[in-house]
Amino acid sequence: MSLFGKLFGSGGKGGKAPTPQEAIQRLRETEEMLAKKQEFLEKKIDQELITAKKNGTKNKRAALQALKRKKRYEKQLAQIDGTLSTIEFQREALENANTNTEVLKNMGYAAKAMKAAHENMDIDKVDDLMAEITEQQEVAQEISDVISRPVGFGEDYDEDELMAELEELEQEELDKNLLEIEGTEDVPLPSVPSTSLPSRPAKKKEEEDEEDMADLEAWAAN
Repeated sequence: MSLFGKLFGSGGKGGKAPTPQEAIQRLRETEEMLAKKQEFLEKKIDQELITAKKNGTKNKRAALQALKRKKRYEKQLAQIDGTLSTIEFQREALENANTNTEVLKNMGYAAKAMKAAHENMDIDKVDDLMAEITEQQEVAQEISDVISRPVGFGEDYDEDELMAELEELEQEELDKNLLEIEGTEDVPLPSVPSTSLPSRPAKKKEEEDEEDMADLEAWAAN
């Protein structure tokens, strides 16, 4: 069985193709497995390096064997790095394809809805309707203009004559006011009286003193 058959579980020629979501999930699981393998190989490389350093002078044969194993692990690690890059690229391509599929599906759904909305619409009928609406708007505007136009019921006046008459009335009113002001200047104003007003006679000082003494005696008697 091919690698893709192992990854996606193909059931042969008549087998059902996996969905993009299933394939993406399988690729993610493979990435996790290879990442764990990377961690294992990195630890083995560190261990073999320690062994080589430890036996470098004491046991050269053991040191050489450790270095050989280290080289094999490093080669496997490089292969896994390349495989991860390929799987990551394939997963991203599948995710983009899945996104595009969903976008196209939704766009197709929207197109069907728009087609259903326009199914009972006739472009000629729409044009006729818009023309009728425009015509009725023009009629309504004409009616508004006629209604708002001033109506004199047969009375036609000359604006210049009316303005001249108004000016004459204003001039007459102005002349009348001036005459009234001039007439008030000849009326004599009342004169201020020259004689002084009668004043209350002042009491003599002796009489005031006697009254004060009488009040004092009366208070003392009580």
